[in-house]
Amino acid sequence: MALEGTLKEFGLTDILQLIYYQRKTGVLTVEAGFDRVRILFYEGNIVFVESSRRTESRMGILLLKKGLIKEKDLEAALAQQKATGAKLGNALVKMGAISGDSLRDTLVQQFTELISYLFTWRQGRYEFKPQGIPVDKDIPISLDTQHILMEGLRILDEWSAVEGKITLESVFTKTQAPPVELDETGKQVYDLVDGENDVSAIAGISGIDSFRISKTLLELYEKGVVEKKATGKKSEPALSKAAPKDRRLPPFILEGALAVLFLLSAGALYAGYQAHPVVSKKYAASAAIDRLRFGVEVYRVENGRYPAGLEHVGPTTDPWGNPYDYMVTGSGFTIVSYGPDGVPGNGDDIH
Repeated sequence: MALEGTLKEFGLTDILQLIYYQRKTGVLTVEAGFDRVRILFYEGNIVFVESSRRTESRMGILLLKKGLIKEKDLEAALAQQKATGAKLGNALVKMGAISGDSLRDTLVQQFTELISYLFTWRQGRYEFKPQGIPVDKDIPISLDTQHILMEGLRILDEWSAVEGKITLESVFTKTQAPPVELDETGKQVYDLVDGENDVSAIAGISGIDSFRISKTLLELYEKGVVEKKATGKKSEPALSKAAPKDRRLPPFILEGALAVLFLLSAGALYAGYQAHPVVSKKYAASAAIDRLRFGVEVYRVENGRYPAGLEHVGPTTDPWGNPYDYMVTGSGFTIVSYGPDGVPGNGDDIH
């Protein structure tokens, strides 16, 4: 059964969690007016990512600029790709132009950047189709979705500092020599500004994450050392030195981030609470409610409505043997445990 909807209704964090925890195999397509990204999953982990705006030839240019291949090798591989339909990277490896490990490292970096870029989308549609997928036996890649979630959320939180000012496709040109006080990152970024390399390309060549590059470019812009090049793309924001800073995250992303952090830390925290039975049960109730909430949301997405009762998604009683209070409201739903005494409203309720 396909899973589909809008990012406003069901955030990327929730989608990736669902695919990861249920060990799904298939294709997730996320699309907005300016891009279309496909992510292939095998048993919950990511094996391939592609964007409609980033072709394989772009990867070849990136490998060339990193000094990993020679121009004649790229031309030969592109010709072979056109003739046989082989992947560009595989063609380069078979020609001996690059090692499999070097190509794999570059692809992993590209895939991670693309997914992190998806976390910054505020609108769009998604569709996940369970299906068999081809696995590349020559250059096998399997990214831990759990790790990608954490990395994406970190970048998302930091990216809010430059949101609305720079995208991964922003291009800058130099206007003057760099100031002497630039740190090592500033020097690296400045050297790679050439009127052609966008933020994503600079990240790929330097190995520095896109947030640090974007932040550095903004600092260089403020110093008058670089200026933004007009690309003519509708998705590219204008840059203003007076642009306001807004580090607030949209509620659905913040909630998703908290849910991920909570679920990933649950096992470690639970062991520390075992020494105190009351605290341990309260923690267990809180963890169970969080899992039930996720189960209810998954049920709604798959069935188009909230479940009539919790028996459809998980346990119906809390650690003290009392039933959870589950109620569907006009704006969503609530799940509450009334604590050790089972009496509502006396200060020990767990939401």
